Amino acid sequence: MKAYLIQKYGDQSAVRAAEIPDPEPGADEVLVKIHAASVNPLDFRIRDGDFKLILPYRLPLVLGNDLAGVVVRVGSAVTRFSVGDEVYARPGKDRIGTFAELIAVHQNDLAHKPATLTMAEAASLPLVALTSWQALVERAQVQPGQKVLIHAGSGGVGTIALQLARYLGAHVATTASAANAALVQELGADIVIDYRAQDFEELVEGYDVVLDTLGGKTLEKSLRVLKPGGKVISIAGPPDADFARQLGANPFLRQVMNALGSKTRRHAKRRGVTYSFLFMKADGDQLRELTRLVDAGAIRPVVDRVFPFEQTREAMEYAEKGRAKAGKVVIAMA
Repeated sequence: MKAYLIQKYGDQSAVRAAEIPDPEPGADEVLVKIHAASVNPLDFRIRDGDFKLILPYRLPLVLGNDLAGVVVRVGSAVTRFSVGDEVYARPGKDRIGTFAELIAVHQNDLAHKPATLTMAEAASLPLVALTSWQALVERAQVQPGQKVLIHAGSGGVGTIALQLARYLGAHVATTASAANAALVQELGADIVIDYRAQDFEELVEGYDVVLDTLGGKTLEKSLRVLKPGGKVISIAGPPDADFARQLGANPFLRQVMNALGSKTRRHAKRRGVTYSFLFMKADGDQLRELTRLVDAGAIRPVVDRVFPFEQTREAMEYAEKGRAKAGKVVIAMA
């Protein structure tokens, strides 16, 4: 099969097309013919080697973390899926590789594709939708009437998190460009802060939850807009000890990760709030819950542009350079 992979860590020049053997599904795995995949910032970070100490992938490595496609074979222990099923998934962190024609995915990471979506639309959702669910539902346990700030509301995670927060009954603020103000309002934002002209720290206060997708100074300021007992959940800030435990990291790496997040945790503690780092996990059951919301019209994908499979490198470059106006960049195999 054809795939886009790296043989060594590096920049965009390290990504190349190659012919590799078709994957063989294990007993609990499903072989999927991929119809579409989407591009995420995680792809660039894996390519650059940012996670090589905590996610020691074996090279060469096929990139890609989202897919939609059709089941073409099932393992002997698979009970949830049959040949011909239309499915979508964010494969487990140890089983990535969706920039390819085929992939073997554990049945627990897979869900039936929303009936209302095209393959390209479905492929845009798994990673960002699961991130939003795990941040707002699983970790923050957002309740009706709570105040939630979501950074970068027109981004891949932001466009889905806004809709989910609205569905949960929250009062939602977001940061976005003036050009995307109408879009993020349509998706669920009650307050839109133009990040180029306004400082969110001066405009909002007393929030229950902040979903931080940017890190750095944005994360620092986010601690200051929470009410006592509030929570910052970050997908871009420093990792923490809980993340290290989830990975099963060795004692040395646990100490390193604990030290990386210690300053942020100290600042949070002084303000009577909490900070946690989220590295989303594959979860077919949660994806099925999200499918229900999609088919009910509560969540819709936002796709910026679709590239053909032969232009996977161009799709990655387009996304990495921030050319997308809103939502996700998708790669279509057919």
